[in-house]
Amino acid sequence: EDESEEEPKLKYERLSNGVTEILQKDAASCMTVHEKFLALGTHYGKVYLLDVQGNITQKFDVSPVKINQISLDESGEHMGVCSEDGKVQVFGLYSAEEFHETFDCPIKIVAVHPHFARSHFKQFVTGGKKLLLYERGWMNRWKPSVLHEGEGNIRNVKWRGHLIAWANNMGVKILDMISKQRITNVPRDDISLRPDMYPCSLCWKDNLTLIIGWGNSVKICSVKERHASEMRDLPNRYVEIVFQFDTEFYISGLAPICDQLVILSYVKEISEKTEVECCARPRLDIVQPLVESCEEISSDALTVRGFQENECRDYHLEYSEGESLFYIISPRDVVVAKERDQDDHIDWLLEKKKYEEALMAAEISQKTIKKHKILDIGLAYINHLVEKGEYDLAARKCQKILGKNTELWEFEVYKFKEIGQLKAISRYLPRRDPVLKPLIYEMVLHEFLESDYEGFATLIKEWPGDLYNNTIIVQAVVDHLKKDPQNRTLLRTLAELYTYDQRYGRALEIYLTLRHKDVFQLIHKHNLFSSIRDKIVLLMDFDSEKAVDMLLDNEDKISIDRVVEELENRPELQHVYLHKLFKRDHHKGQRYHEKQISLYAEYDRPNLLPFLRDSTHCPLEKALEICQQRNFVEETVYLLSRMGNSRSALKMIMEELQDVDKAIEFAKEQDDGELWEDLILYSIDKPPFITGLLNNIGTHVDPILLIHRIKEGMEIPNLRDSLVKILQDYNLQILLREGCKKILVADSLSLLKKMHRTQMKGVLVDEENICESCLSPILPSDASKSFSVVVFHCRHMFHRECLPVSNTVSSAQFCNICSAKHRGPGSAVLEMKK
Repeated sequence: EDESEEEPKLKYERLSNGVTEILQKDAASCMTVHEKFLALGTHYGKVYLLDVQGNITQKFDVSPVKINQISLDESGEHMGVCSEDGKVQVFGLYSAEEFHETFDCPIKIVAVHPHFARSHFKQFVTGGKKLLLYERGWMNRWKPSVLHEGEGNIRNVKWRGHLIAWANNMGVKILDMISKQRITNVPRDDISLRPDMYPCSLCWKDNLTLIIGWGNSVKICSVKERHASEMRDLPNRYVEIVFQFDTEFYISGLAPICDQLVILSYVKEISEKTEVECCARPRLDIVQPLVESCEEISSDALTVRGFQENECRDYHLEYSEGESLFYIISPRDVVVAKERDQDDHIDWLLEKKKYEEALMAAEISQKTIKKHKILDIGLAYINHLVEKGEYDLAARKCQKILGKNTELWEFEVYKFKEIGQLKAISRYLPRRDPVLKPLIYEMVLHEFLESDYEGFATLIKEWPGDLYNNTIIVQAVVDHLKKDPQNRTLLRTLAELYTYDQRYGRALEIYLTLRHKDVFQLIHKHNLFSSIRDKIVLLMDFDSEKAVDMLLDNEDKISIDRVVEELENRPELQHVYLHKLFKRDHHKGQRYHEKQISLYAEYDRPNLLPFLRDSTHCPLEKALEICQQRNFVEETVYLLSRMGNSRSALKMIMEELQDVDKAIEFAKEQDDGELWEDLILYSIDKPPFITGLLNNIGTHVDPILLIHRIKEGMEIPNLRDSLVKILQDYNLQILLREGCKKILVADSLSLLKKMHRTQMKGVLVDEENICESCLSPILPSDASKSFSVVVFHCRHMFHRECLPVSNTVSSAQFCNICSAKHRGPGSAVLEMKK
C-alpha cells in the first residue's frame, strides 16, 4: 500500500457498445464532439453518429478512403466532412441542405462556421494546399476565395467566433473574419519534425485565447485589441503569447480544464529486452501553465488498444466543454476521461484504507454523492479499526456512526464481545435516546464484575439505574461479596445499587460501615431521618461536624431530646452537639445547661467561661461548686462576682492568681470603693502590687490614699516612673478638663447668640391664634375696637386682661404656662397694643 500516492484527477472508461463493433472491422481516424452526440470518422470513409454511450444512431458512407476531418456547428445541425480522396461535403443532419466538392488533392481539414445554421453565416473553410473560404451567395451558389497558400499543406484549422486559426508547415496563423486580415503568425519551434508525422494541435479556450501544441512546445496566445494610436496600417487586433513552455513528450492533443491544461502526449521508450526505441503507452497530463514553465498536477499512462503500433499523428484529443469530458481517440480505441466526482474520491480513499477521510468527505457531500452511504463507510471504518486492534477508537467512532440505530449498536456490542473487547465499548454505549436492551448493559456489567471491580463501580455510578435489571446485578454483587466480604469497592457499589432500588436502609448501613462521605447526601436526598434515629452515634463517630449540622437543621424530624438521649453514653459527642446547639440558640437547650457545665469542664474548658457569661439558665451555685472542685479560678471569680460576692472574687484573684492587673481590671469593672480599699490593703505590703496600683489607679482612686499608706523605707520597683506617670496622668486630666471647659463655654455662647437672634424675630399674630387663658381668638372680630395682646417669646399669647396681676416687686412678666413648668429663657413678654 503506497500511502504517499497522489489521487488521480481523472477517471477513464472505454467508449464501447457500437464503437467496439466499428473498431473491430475499421479504424478510427478522427472524431468531433458535440454536447448532444459524437461524430466518428474511420479509415474506410465512414462517418458514424453516436450517442454519449457509444451507440450508433446514424451512419454515412462518405468515401472509400480515410476521413480526415469532421466539423460541426454549435447547433449540431450541420456537419462538414473531408477525406483523403479530396472530397468535401457540408450538409444538414436534419435538412436537405447539402454541398459537394471534389478536389484534385487530399483535403486534410474542413471547418464550418460556428453559427452555420443562420442564413447569413453560411460559410466554411477547407484546407489542402490552400486555405479556401466558401460563402453561399446569390442564387444559393457557393463562392470560394483563397485565404492563404504557398506554405505547404494546411494541417489543422479551428474556427471560434470571428477568428479562424490554422496551421501549415511553417506555423500558425489567425485570421479576423470581420476585417478579413491576418493578425498573427506564430512560427513553428522545431522545424526538424515532420509536420505530417507530428501535426500541430489547436484549441480555443475561449473566443480570444488560443492554445497551440506542436512537437513538445506549448504556447497560449491571447488576442487583444490594438490601441487606436498604434494602428496606422496594422490590423486592429494583435496576439500576445502569455504562456510558453516545453513538455517532456510529443503533443498529440490538448484541451483546457478551468485554468489548467489537459495534454495528450505521444511517448517513446527504449525496450529493456531489445534496447530498441518503441512506442509506449500515451500519457494524459494535467498541467498548470506558468510564464515560462508548467507545474504537473497529474499524469496517467493510458493502455489503449494497439498503442505499440501507433504514431503521434494517430492520437487525437477532443473535449466537451459543458461536461468536462475528454475523448482520447486512437485507431483501435476510444477512451473517455472525465473529472472524478466525490463518489470517485471516496472510492479512492476507501481503496487506500483512508476511512476517516472518506467518512468526512461523505458527510460534507452527502447531498451530492450517489454511490456511497455514510453508514456503510462508517461501518467499514469500524471494521478496519477492529482489524488493526484499535478497539478504543473503534468504540468511540460507534457513537458518531451508529447514532440512534439500536440494531446496529447491539450488533456491534456482540461483535466486541466475540473478540473479548466489551470493556472498550462500555464507555460509549448510549444511555438515553436510544436505550438498548437491558441484556446488553447487563452483559457489559458482568464482564467488568468478573475482572475489574473499579471499572464495574464506575459504570454503576455513571449509568442510570433503569438501563439494566437491578435485581440481577445486586445478586451478582452479593455472590462476589461472599468470596470477598470486606471488599470496599463492592460494598460501595452495592450501596449505590440499593439506592437505585430504593432500599435506602440497607444502603445507609453499608455507607455507615464504610464511613462513606455520601452518607449525609443520601440521608438528605431521600429523607432517611427516621432510619438514623438509632444510628446517631455512628454518624457522629464518622463526621461529628456534619452530623451535628444535619441534626440541628432537622430538629423537626429528630428532636433535641432524642439526640441527647442517644448520646447519653458518649458524653464527649453529647458535648459537641449541645455546644453547637447553644451557639445557634442560647435558649433552645436550656434544660441541658446544668449538664453542659460538667461537659464543658470535662471536655472543653476554654469555652466554659463564655458559656457561663452567655447562659441565663445555668444554676450558678452548681456551676460554682464544679469550678471550685476543679480549681477553675477564672470561672470561680466570674461566678462569685455574678453572685454578688465581689470581695471574695477579688481575694481569689489576688491570692490564687497573683495578678495585680486582673485585680485592678476587676475593681474597675465593679466600680466599688470598698473593693479598691480591699485591693489597697492587700497590696500595701507587696511592692510589685503597689507598682501596678500606682500605674493604673490614678483615674479611679486618688493616688494620695495609696501613697500615704506606703511604709517608709519600703523598696518599690520603678517607683520614680510610677510617680512620673501619676503626675502625667494628673496633668492630662487637668488639660482635658480645661479643654472641655473652653469647648463648653464656646458652645454655650454660640447657642445663646443663636437663641437671642431667634427671639428677636417678629411673631405673626392673626385670626387663627387664640388666647391661652380664655381660649378665644386673640384678635377681636371688630378691628376698629382697641385691644391689648401680650405675646411671649415661647409663642404663647394672652389678652392683657386675661393675665393675672403679678405680685412680685419686679415689673417683668412671665408666661403662665411655661412658668408652671420652669422659669427660663423664652418666657419674657412681647407686648402688642392698639
